[in-house]
Amino acid sequence: MRIFRNVALAVLILSTAIIIFACSYFNYQIAPVSNNDTLKTVVIDKGSINDIANTLKENNLIKDVTMFKVYIKLTGKSNLKASTYELSENMGVKKIVEILENGNSYNPNEVKITFKEGINIREIARLITENTNNSEEDVYELLSDKEYLDELINTYWFITDDVKDNRIYYSLEGYLYPNTYIYTNKDVSVKEIFSKMLEEMNSKLNGYKEEINNSKYSIHEILTLASIVELEGASSSDRNGVAGVFYNRLNSGMTLGSDVTTYYGLKINMSDRDLTKAELNDCNNYNTRCSTFTGLPVSPICIASIESIEAVLEPTNHDYYYFVADKNKKTYFTKTYDEHLSTVSKLKDEGLFFEY
Repeated sequence: MRIFRNVALAVLILSTAIIIFACSYFNYQIAPVSNNDTLKTVVIDKGSINDIANTLKENNLIKDVTMFKVYIKLTGKSNLKASTYELSENMGVKKIVEILENGNSYNPNEVKITFKEGINIREIARLITENTNNSEEDVYELLSDKEYLDELINTYWFITDDVKDNRIYYSLEGYLYPNTYIYTNKDVSVKEIFSKMLEEMNSKLNGYKEEINNSKYSIHEILTLASIVELEGASSSDRNGVAGVFYNRLNSGMTLGSDVTTYYGLKINMSDRDLTKAELNDCNNYNTRCSTFTGLPVSPICIASIESIEAVLEPTNHDYYYFVADKNKKTYFTKTYDEHLSTVSKLKDEGLFFEY
C-alpha cells in the first residue's frame, strides 16, 4: 500500500511538473519575439492558418509556427482576415491575432497631413503642396472662387458673406479646423482637403451654436478674435483672461495693439524677423497697432484651437487692459501701460521674459 502511495505521489509530481513546463513553454513561445517596435509591412493572403503562421514566422513576428496554431486552436480565433498589416516583433501572438481578426483597410498610398493650431493659409498652402499633387496656386485659386464660397455659405451655418469681403487676404482664413487628417492618396483635391477641415469645424462649433447666436459679435468676429487669442495667448496660462483684455479694449474704443496682427498684415511670419518702426505703424485692414485702428481686423489671422474659441465665448470679466506671459506661461495682467512696462522690466531682470 505504501509503495502504491509513493508511486501515485511521484506520478502526481511528475504530471504537475510536465504541466507547469508545458504552460511555461507555451507562454514563452507566444510571447513577443523581441522588444523591437519597428513596424514591418506584412501581406497576409487568403489561405490556411498554417500559411498565415509561416508568413509571420518568415517575418520574424512569431517564435514558433506550431505554437501559433495551438494558440488559434485553444482560443478559437481562426477568422483571420487577409490584408496588408503593419506589425512589429514586440507585439506577441495574442496582439497579432487580435489585429488579424479585426482586419483593416490598409492603404499604402494614404496621405496624412497635420495642420497645427496657429498656422495661417500660407502655411496650409505650403503643407498641401508638400504632401499632395496640388500647387499653392491651386489653393489660392479655390479660395478666390466666388461660386465655391457661395456653395459653402449655403452649406455651413457658420460661414457667411463676410468671407467674400474683397479686403480679406484669404477667404477661408480661420475657418479650417486644425487637426491631423488622412486622405486616400496624393491626388486628393484641395476642395476635398478643405471639406474635411470644414466638417471638423462644423462639428466643433455646433456645441457652441447657441452661445454664438446670442453673442453681440458675429461668428466671423468671434473667429477673428479667437485667432488673435491663439497667437497672443498660446504662451499664456489664461486664455480667457487674455480674451477679457481684448474685450475691454474693444469696449473702450482702444486699439487692440496686437503685434500678431501687424505681422499678418505685412504677410511676414513672426519667426522671420523683427519689424521696423515704419512697419509697426503701417496702417492696413489688419494692423491693430496702427493708432487710427479701432475694432477687429477684417478677418481671422490663423486657425484657432477650440480652447481659444471657448476663451472668446467665455472671457474672464476684469478691468485689465494689458497682459504679458513669462517663460513658464504665467500671465500677468495690469490696468495701465506704466504698470505693464514695469512688469515686463521685472520679468527681463529675472530672466523670465518670453521673447517671440
